Amino acid sequence: MSALKIDLVPLLKDNYGYLAHDPETAMTAAVDPSVAEPMLAAAEARGWRISHVLNTHHHADHTGGNLEIKRATGCTIVGPRPDEARIPGIDVALDEGDSFRMGAAEAQIFFIPGHTRGHIAFWFPDSRALFCGDTLFALGCGRLFEGTPSQMWSSLGKLRDLPGDTRVYCGHEYTQANARFARTVDPENDTLADRAVRIDALRAESRPTIPSTMAEERVTNPFLRADDPALAAAVGLAGADPVSVFAEVRRRKDEF
Repeated sequence: MSALKIDLVPLLKDNYGYLAHDPETAMTAAVDPSVAEPMLAAAEARGWRISHVLNTHHHADHTGGNLEIKRATGCTIVGPRPDEARIPGIDVALDEGDSFRMGAAEAQIFFIPGHTRGHIAFWFPDSRALFCGDTLFALGCGRLFEGTPSQMWSSLGKLRDLPGDTRVYCGHEYTQANARFARTVDPENDTLADRAVRIDALRAESRPTIPSTMAEERVTNPFLRADDPALAAAVGLAGADPVSVFAEVRRRKDEF
């Protein structure tokens, strides 16, 4: 198996796309390309040719560059089977339990609905890399546009179970705002407080906060901790089931 070289590409206002390059075969994936030109330019600057587009979900700020990249490169577009009809130019449709090989690199596919009804994630274990779109953010999770709290809590649980050294490559630079909110529902978490200071320092220099790791998300992301009695008590739901706690935290974030 091959470890990918992964480069972050800022897109639009606060989106992140990624170039995932397999050095053994020179294949390169453009992950969630909002727009084509910056992804094509970034690949050209590195001497890489985009062979694949990987889409985690159908939203236009993750698929808007699909067709232009395909016209320019002849790439293969890969996306979620449950949302196949909403992925522009899709060639390969994947679902829970599938695997996907790009050159010498292989991903496992997780079906993670909640933000949308057809969201998937790509986990490349040999690269310690998770591309999770808008389901899991650094210190946050996506809004429930098409799913339920129960679905999202289940989806986040799949991701939370990944190894702690898994690098989390999410779809947006929302971390500083997420940290401000997380402190309101988890004010006694010293690890979160320390992380918020580091995030502020990075953003003061216009540096990305991504990737994070699953280990730090498990300890500091309130959306992954809805089954923690301390967090339940902090939001006034001591003894409540995790889905109810998650729903309350998500409601507060929606109104923050």
